[in-house]
Amino acid sequence: MSTDVTVILLLALAGFLIGGAYSTWKTSRPLSIALAVCAVLAAAGAIAWGFF
Repeated sequence: MSTDVTVILLLALAGFLIGGAYSTWKTSRPLSIALAVCAVLAAAGAIAWGFF
């Protein structure tokens, strides 16, 4: 798998997780925060994978 595909997949995962965090904010805040943290990690991984 090329680097570009990996970066795009990680960014898509981050977007999916942000959407989940947004939709669960009113019902389950701890789950929403956990999803947001995972989204930040996925986005950071995509950025790091793209540069290094």
